[in-house]
Amino acid sequence: MNIKTDFLVLGSGIAGLSFALKACEHGSVAIVTKKEKIESSTNYAQGGIATVLGSDDSFDLHIDDTLTVGCGLSNPSVVESVVRDGPERIAELVKWGVNFSRNSSRANSSYDLGREGGHSRRRIVHAQDLTGREVEKILVRSVESKQNIRIYENFFAVNLITRANDRGAGRNRGVCYGAYVLDRNSREVHTFCAKATLLATGGVGKVYLYTSNPDISTGDGIAMAYRAGARIANMEFIQFHPTCLYHPRAKNFLISEALRGEGGVLRLTDGTPFMDSYHPLKSLAPRDVVARAIDSELKKSGEEYVLLDMTSKSRSFLKRRFPNIYSTCKSLGMDMASEPIPVVPAAHYLCGGVVTDLSGETSVRRLYACGEVACTGLHGANRLASNSLLEALVFAHRSAIKAAEDVRESGLRFPAIKPWDPGKAVDIDESVVISHNWDEIRRLMWHYVGVVRSNKRLARAHRRISLLQKEITQYYWDFIVTADLLELRDIALVSELIIRCALMRKESRGLHYTLDYPGKDDRHFKKNTVVKKR
Repeated sequence: MNIKTDFLVLGSGIAGLSFALKACEHGSVAIVTKKEKIESSTNYAQGGIATVLGSDDSFDLHIDDTLTVGCGLSNPSVVESVVRDGPERIAELVKWGVNFSRNSSRANSSYDLGREGGHSRRRIVHAQDLTGREVEKILVRSVESKQNIRIYENFFAVNLITRANDRGAGRNRGVCYGAYVLDRNSREVHTFCAKATLLATGGVGKVYLYTSNPDISTGDGIAMAYRAGARIANMEFIQFHPTCLYHPRAKNFLISEALRGEGGVLRLTDGTPFMDSYHPLKSLAPRDVVARAIDSELKKSGEEYVLLDMTSKSRSFLKRRFPNIYSTCKSLGMDMASEPIPVVPAAHYLCGGVVTDLSGETSVRRLYACGEVACTGLHGANRLASNSLLEALVFAHRSAIKAAEDVRESGLRFPAIKPWDPGKAVDIDESVVISHNWDEIRRLMWHYVGVVRSNKRLARAHRRISLLQKEITQYYWDFIVTADLLELRDIALVSELIIRCALMRKESRGLHYTLDYPGKDDRHFKKNTVVKKR
């Protein structure tokens, strides 16, 4: 099957869907999503979207908070433009039908603004503790109503289709013309040709053994972009969310930072509060500080978890403000109104990714990136809580404007693109090899490239991942591709990029903490770590 479209969107979270809604005004759109359209990291986002709406807040305060948490690596011009664009993007979501929580006790029924770690003001708009699900539901409904948008569910992007640009300015940049895509049901690989392609594939959480991310977060977009020659930056900055629920029956369930914003206190298992020793903001400290503090306390005590205490709040308040978290804990035999919640850190968010400009375009022409897959310059070395959905909305808007110019450009013709050729590949005879390598990579990354790192651990991880990649590359060429094999190939490559960037940064800054270089070195490392395929 050879599909031609004006815009190709890889991913169906907030970035991909909001881009599609804007792009469809300028041409046909194909959305490729490797599972069901509703399955995305957006759907699991609990906290909300950070933007300036409160009477006691200002753009300057939000900008300062973002730059402070970014530890010197955020791009000030990007931060300012994203923050100032925030209120308009929220108004757009409301116009599409997103129902954010309101404070009905006030005469004007203003937004019920939450506060999270690193924020100096209440500025988080939310839909109770199910913000992502509410946004995803409305965006999917809006996309399904558009006749010139087609969604391909259970389709897995394999590789981007690129050609050298041998005309005019920028001739050293490749040009993207779409992607080869695997139909998971028929196991056929189809050709999707597009005048503009958007990577909105999300993050890399499944690279790690413990993560808050859904199973789809295997770094596919970053791996494809790297193979296509795009610049990748700051992969060492993995945000470990400090509070994932610790329970054998609760897979990847996140305990939102908003709980600490409403007065939650972190305690040791004996009830002792411990964040006082680590940061002036105590339990409201930025995520990297809290995650390292918990990691340190667990190593000292030998315990498996710490406690998040919400018992100072009434049961009625907790049910109203956090209905999903309350009901989930209750279903597991825990009443957060009367007992603390056991929590542990888990891989949560990537602050690096595919390098883009202010329009979301990558170093490969006609290839755009939005959301967690992208490194826009907003987050720097650490992400301010709830800035992620804001970034996705703002850059999806800008990318759609610039991509529409690509589509309008006269004379654009697709080059001759060969259909997918499996060569002499045969069916995989031992799937256990894939599952074993998958498990080994995730354990390797957790133990050697986790919350706290060292030269020795990183060197071991690099040697082992290099051997595994050789093995996986051989599978890729010998066997007919499957979704499992493609995900294994991508997490192996993304793991290598994380390790390489971590080895390059010989200091501790933001989310990258190494025992060998515990301090910041602004003289040599106040810059991005950039890698590119030779």
